[in-house]
Amino acid sequence: MNTNDQVVRPDERTVELVYRTTTADIAQALRARDAHTAAGRRKRWLFPVGGTFGMGVGVLVVVTDGTVAGAPLGMMGAGLLLWVITLFGPRLQARAFRGLLERAGETRAVIDGSGALVTAASCESRIGWAAQPRYVETADAFVMLSDDKQAVAMTVLPKRGIQAPADADALRAVLDANLRRL
Repeated sequence: MNTNDQVVRPDERTVELVYRTTTADIAQALRARDAHTAAGRRKRWLFPVGGTFGMGVGVLVVVTDGTVAGAPLGMMGAGLLLWVITLFGPRLQARAFRGLLERAGETRAVIDGSGALVTAASCESRIGWAAQPRYVETADAFVMLSDDKQAVAMTVLPKRGIQAPADADALRAVLDANLRRL
């Protein structure tokens, strides 16, 4: 038996999703990940504070010195950049995946007691529960997260891919039985 063969007990519920992952899905998953990791939470307050500080120091130097030179402009530019990253970071990161998402095409995910089997046009991945032992539910998706500090690995399961209305509760039950909800 190869590692991608599914082993499902007869009494076990299997949920299938069929969807195309969008940049909006990725952006929402990145925001959810940032809200539930220490690194993400630090970034959510550190970047705005640093941005405000940088812009404030730059403006203060320009106002008190009267000259617009490289250092004050650099401080204001760095501060502005930190604010842009804070406000638009997940959306910008997700846009970087656009070409990959277009090539992936339609995705089929089968979730059961042994994990998730995710199949797209050019790849197939079996994700065991130990690889991504946590999940968060957003308004539009279930996001499985790895256990490392920054939750580098994540799997996005958009709710629009659920085949039947009752399958949303079934998927939530399978995830609750096997993962820790955040």
